[in-house]
Amino acid sequence: MMKIFVTGGSGMVGRNLVQFLVDRQYIVLSPTSKEVNLLNKESLNQFIKTTNPNVIIHCAGEVGGIQANIKNPYSFLNLNLEMGLNIVQCAINNGIEKLINLGSSCMYPAGNDSEIKESEILTGPLEKTNEGYALAKIAVAKLCEFAAKEHRINYKTIIPCNLYGKWDKFHPENSHMIPGVIRKLHEAKLTSTSPIIWGDGTAKREFMYAEDLADFICWSLENYNSLESYTNVGIGNDLSILEYYKEIAKVVGYKGPFEFDYDKPTGMRRKLCSIEKQKKLGWEPKHSLQQGLKKTYKFYLENYAI
Repeated sequence: MMKIFVTGGSGMVGRNLVQFLVDRQYIVLSPTSKEVNLLNKESLNQFIKTTNPNVIIHCAGEVGGIQANIKNPYSFLNLNLEMGLNIVQCAINNGIEKLINLGSSCMYPAGNDSEIKESEILTGPLEKTNEGYALAKIAVAKLCEFAAKEHRINYKTIIPCNLYGKWDKFHPENSHMIPGVIRKLHEAKLTSTSPIIWGDGTAKREFMYAEDLADFICWSLENYNSLESYTNVGIGNDLSILEYYKEIAKVVGYKGPFEFDYDKPTGMRRKLCSIEKQKKLGWEPKHSLQQGLKKTYKFYLENYAI
């Protein structure tokens, strides 16, 4: 039976992945940061040496929404880079043949209105609002790519579109867009207030339910050699921020108006990843937007709503 070391098992992506793998009878190692500090190379190296996993899946990271990224660019670059450096080097040190590194669509240049292909990394300036996080993600992905050239070990980077789902962050200061809007519209419904949309609401984003990413990673474990160095994973279409507000309002039951704060940053106008490689692999997501939103709102009600 395959033994898998998952970093970041307490985060949104990691928790969805660990649950998905455990349900399918994989042996999963998912130590907490107190048990294995990814910023401590010696401790990490000893853990990998002792447990000898067949695969490492790197999900850990310092993450947050647009406000946190703008406020703490140094921390987002420094912490994510150091964690990634340690993971890749310790994997090489211990002869781990399979490593799946999770990238991010923020690795791609800003201002691209067409579908973004994997080959476009480092072809233009990054979006300033999350530049620190993006630089760290690019550097770690490049380490995985270069490992094949120098060490003849084929490590893979999966680049998911924006994600949402169970165990997401719903706090107003560090939430991503969909969980933040779920909380905002739920509270607006209870207080009869109008939620405020940052910017003009026309920026477009692609969101996939996190359990679908877990499904793709699980598929990748059994089809590892079919993956190229970089593979986008997504749903292949996007909606405007305003359209997401309207779709979430249907699920939450909010029927009031929306207001706009034009002084707040809108972010990249569009960020849609090409899923040409994904389609060739023959995998596709299982959840529609409404299915994913309903499951996420149910989780919010059960765990966060007052």
